[in-house]
Amino acid sequence: MRDILRLSLPLTLWLATFSGLYALHGLLCSSRFAQAATPDEAGRFLLTAAALLAVALQVALLLALRSGRWGAPSGFVRRTSLTLGLIALVATIWTSLPIAAVSHCL
Repeated sequence: MRDILRLSLPLTLWLATFSGLYALHGLLCSSRFAQAATPDEAGRFLLTAAALLAVALQVALLLALRSGRWGAPSGFVRRTSLTLGLIALVATIWTSLPIAAVSHCL
């Protein structure tokens, strides 16, 4: 059962952070939040902080999968979980790039 967790956790964490990041983006661009008179820079700061937190969580998970405590005893599961962790880290960085590169409410 732990092997299934090791294999599924990296992409599940990416999915959760991707959903949370773009949900925050939608909230910040909604008309209800715009009426709160929050400056544009505060929204940019929140989105950037959330993106950096998502990347930090993926890096921490990748390091935990490399360690002896979370690492799998099986060579196949260990290599596969590390590969999936690296893929999830790249996916997190790639999907977070629009937050940093584009104005957050077009």
